[in-house]
Amino acid sequence: MASQTKLKILNDPIYGFITIPNDRIFRIIEHPYFQRLRRISQMGLSYLVYPGAHHTRFHHALGCVHLMQKAVRVLKYKGVEISEEEEEALIMAILMHDIGHGPFSHAMEHSLVEGVDHETISLLFMEEMNSRFNQNLTLAIQIFKGSYHRKFMNQLISSQMDMDRLDYLKRDSFYTGAVEGNINSERLITMLNVVNDELVVAEKGIYSVEKFLIGRRLMYWQVYLHKTSLVAEQLLIRVLKRAKELIEKGERLHASSSLMFFLENKITREDFDSKTLEMFSRLDDNDVISAMKDWMHCDDFVLSNLCEMIINRNLLKVKIKKKKPSGEKLEKRSVALQKKYGISEKEASYFVFEGEIANLAYKKEKDNINILHKNGKINDVVKVSDQFNLKALTNTVTKYYMCYPKVKD
Repeated sequence: MASQTKLKILNDPIYGFITIPNDRIFRIIEHPYFQRLRRISQMGLSYLVYPGAHHTRFHHALGCVHLMQKAVRVLKYKGVEISEEEEEALIMAILMHDIGHGPFSHAMEHSLVEGVDHETISLLFMEEMNSRFNQNLTLAIQIFKGSYHRKFMNQLISSQMDMDRLDYLKRDSFYTGAVEGNINSERLITMLNVVNDELVVAEKGIYSVEKFLIGRRLMYWQVYLHKTSLVAEQLLIRVLKRAKELIEKGERLHASSSLMFFLENKITREDFDSKTLEMFSRLDDNDVISAMKDWMHCDDFVLSNLCEMIINRNLLKVKIKKKKPSGEKLEKRSVALQKKYGISEKEASYFVFEGEIANLAYKKEKDNINILHKNGKINDVVKVSDQFNLKALTNTVTKYYMCYPKVKD
């Protein structure tokens, strides 16, 4: 086929025009592995709560590229030496940092592949593409893994104030309409510098950092851990679990070949070979949605009802409390469900269950956000801030949820 005209500028609703710096990076974007991200939702099933939240990992990755380009320009202007090769590697690394996400992103992180997170799969994709792109991704992989000798470069990719977080908070805020996450990402980047090979933020940027941390905490409670999103994702996890159980018993279910591969085979990190990676690269949200639309009409009570709940947004009732629900409450709900539909205790456990959620906005012990004072002194943002609430953000807040159907007497 004739080669496509290379598009070098993309229009983004958040930042305006995003420039793709060269053909090597554009070829990565063109690759089917990366194009798959157009079909992976950024926020899982959050669109069941926020109708506008249909943006994808593709959007997010390109937004991160824009912020990384700005960060490099700012640091170079302040005298930080970054070679052209390092700059390109930073852009490649942030471009592909989420390429390993499966359908519905975090919602199905461990449902299809057991014990293998998306960062690990992202690295596998990057190594595979490196072999196909004449080893042009070698430095990007080193930076992504944190094995490159310049620590601040890995911090730009993965830290408590990296380009990933600076984009997804602002982007998710825009598409959900939750204004609490509308951080000033470009001002935060303008305040960045490097001291002793580590990222620091200029003292005058402290209020922007405070808003970033508080905004992140609020976005988790209001958006990412919203009770309706939570129960929808739990149902999705149980859909895949039930489908695997039925297939193991010999029952026939219809699904795409790529989805069936992961339903029929137990895949761990040791099993994740090139064939598995290729099958994973064919998976996206559409495979799961299509399967659930079909499974809604299967004979199994559990699977058909779980799928119907998600497809038609007829979800379970969910209560979130500060204290763990008692076993008596769960048992009462389970017995009522068993009695009404004539199902077993195990089958009822798909619809009556408990769990916990946790929110930690800032980890004091890991990749601190350091503030650079005018006198050259460096302190952790929590020590410098006069915002009392900021200290509270270093504590994990745990809440407990209970899900169950609405059973009428």
